[in-house]
Amino acid sequence: MKTTFFFSVIFGLSFLTNCTNAQNPMNNKNPYYSRIDTHHLNVKNDEWKKILPSEIYSIARVQGTEFAFSGKYWKTDVKGDYYCAVCGNHLFKSTAKFASSCGWPSFFESIRPDAVKYTPDHTHGMDRTEVTCSRCDSHLGHVFDDGPLPTRKRFCMNSAVLEFEPENK
Repeated sequence: MKTTFFFSVIFGLSFLTNCTNAQNPMNNKNPYYSRIDTHHLNVKNDEWKKILPSEIYSIARVQGTEFAFSGKYWKTDVKGDYYCAVCGNHLFKSTAKFASSCGWPSFFESIRPDAVKYTPDHTHGMDRTEVTCSRCDSHLGHVFDDGPLPTRKRFCMNSAVLEFEPENK
C-alpha cells in the first residue's frame, strides 16, 4: 500500500511538472508565456526588460540580430515545432524549414497566417519586411521573396527568439 501511494505521488508530481513545462518550458519567471493562450499582449518594454534574458530582449524588443551562422537553429533539421521565446506563440513547423545560405533559420511559411505580422522596414538603407510575433509584437527577423516553392518566401529568423520542441519528446 505504501509503495502504491509513493508511486502515485511521484507520478502526480511528474505530471504537474510536465504540464507546467508545456506552459512555460524555458523561462519560469515570465508570467506572459503560454503555448495555449493566443490573445494579444500589451506589455511595455520596461516590463519585458525585467523578465527577458538580455540577448532575447535585445533582439525581440530592440530589433537586434544575432551574427549569421551563429544561432542554435540555423542548421537544425530535427522534426518539431518552433515557438516564440518571449510569449510561447506557435510560429513554425520544421516541415516548413529549409536549408538557406543566409546563416539564419529559414522557413517558407508560418504555422498559420495570423501567427506573425509584417511591417515595412526601411532601416539601414534597405527595403525589407520585418516579421514580428502576432501575440507579443516581438521582432523575429525578416521575410524575403526568394524562398522555395510553394510560397517563394524566406522567413529569415533569429534563433535566440525561437524555442524548439522536437517531435515525440
